[in-house]
Amino acid sequence: MAAAWPASWDRQTATAEDRFFTAETLRRALSITAFLITGALLWSAKAPVARSDIYRYIDSSGVIHFTNVPTADHYRLFIRETPSRRNGGIANNRYDRLIQQAARRHGLAAPLLKAIIKAESDFNPRAVSRKGARGLMQIMPENFKALKIDDPFDPHDNIMGGARYFRQLLDRFDGKLPLTLAAYNAGPDIVSRYNRIPPFKETEEYVRKVMEFYYTFKK
Repeated sequence: MAAAWPASWDRQTATAEDRFFTAETLRRALSITAFLITGALLWSAKAPVARSDIYRYIDSSGVIHFTNVPTADHYRLFIRETPSRRNGGIANNRYDRLIQQAARRHGLAAPLLKAIIKAESDFNPRAVSRKGARGLMQIMPENFKALKIDDPFDPHDNIMGGARYFRQLLDRFDGKLPLTLAAYNAGPDIVSRYNRIPPFKETEEYVRKVMEFYYTFKK
């Protein structure tokens, strides 16, 4: 943390007068800085943060396995969690009740559903993508009727419809979570064509991001 230096120090055109500090001003600034640093160190010492890296392994059948406790050498680091990610402001508990209801109704893990919403809309119920996907789970208009969505901007309608769709995809891909996430992002027909996560940067990043959020919300 930095002391409150004069604003003019941040300008390349600062004058000599701006740069002049009295001994008393400097003493006070250093005192404040020392106090803030000491406080931060004491706080961090009292509040250790657990880390939980995520490892991935692809078996001979192409099935992807994830774990935070690798039990064999063939697991490779997939996501390295940093301390700031544990409670780094990514959570929004406003929709937890609806998420839990939808998860129970469609047989999904609530943290997974929450992770998808985080990745899709960052918990913004009015979100609209460039392609026209709408709401918390970014549902395309052509799917509203099939998913029983009357108002895509209504959190209940959107979450229930999105959970229903994700359940359909999960059944289609035999419960293989990475493929299901890829299908939610890129479309099920494309995933079926490749029979794996499609080699699209956006889709690969989407799967990685949702898995990262999922493991965070599970804690």
